Amino acid sequence: MSRLYIKQKVFSVGEKFTVFGESEQPRYYVQGSFMRVPKRFTVTDGAGAPIAEITKTAFSLLPRFTVEMQGIEVATIRKEFSFKPKYFIEGAALDVSGDWWDMNFDVSRSGQRVASIRKKWLSWGDTYEVDIFDDALEAMIISLVVAIDRVRADAASSSAATM
Repeated sequence: MSRLYIKQKVFSVGEKFTVFGESEQPRYYVQGSFMRVPKRFTVTDGAGAPIAEITKTAFSLLPRFTVEMQGIEVATIRKEFSFKPKYFIEGAALDVSGDWWDMNFDVSRSGQRVASIRKKWLSWGDTYEVDIFDDALEAMIISLVVAIDRVRADAASSSAATM
């Protein structure tokens, strides 16, 4: 089991996240594209080697992301139409349950919990505490959190623009 902290940098060009381990050492970096369609996030390890690419589908009625690892599409994350935030993850055999709106949810595979995500509320910038029970899924879980954070940010900015 590992505990990671995904922290968004507040003042940066494009979106940036640093993923820290329990010892507060950076383990991964996430860099979002700036002024680019489609929106893309690149996850790299501490040495700068690419781990995953998360791409938002440009023309889709509801938010949809693809996750690629080593050039192969491994999952599609899409928001479903419902009054309560609900997502479907295709290709990774993962199920998600919990409170998406507040970013508190669990991820399971074949009924076995593989990760638990909790948003830390009293922090500068968005910070997520992620417990991963299957270390082989670290990059996938990080990709999932980044994609859902982007959906929430888009929804917040569009509702602010309509006021």
